[in-house]
Amino acid sequence: MGIIWFLIIGLISGWLAGILTGGRGFGIIGDIIVGVVGAVIGGHVLGWFGVFSYGLLGSIGTSVVGAVILLSAIRMIKRA
Repeated sequence: MGIIWFLIIGLISGWLAGILTGGRGFGIIGDIIVGVVGAVIGGHVLGWFGVFSYGLLGSIGTSVVGAVILLSAIRMIKRA
């Protein structure tokens, strides 16, 4: 059951990050990938600042922060 929740959180956070950064999302698979990678990035970045999340909403929030960072970095690289 854990992997299903992991994928659902990745899907939701990838979709939200796509919306927040001015897009429409990347399809189901793309949103999951962005959300999962964003969860790793968000966990590290927020950990550096001493911020830790708990529960479903905390996990979604952390992964959205990381996914927005990821998408912003990708867009900056594409412009260069």
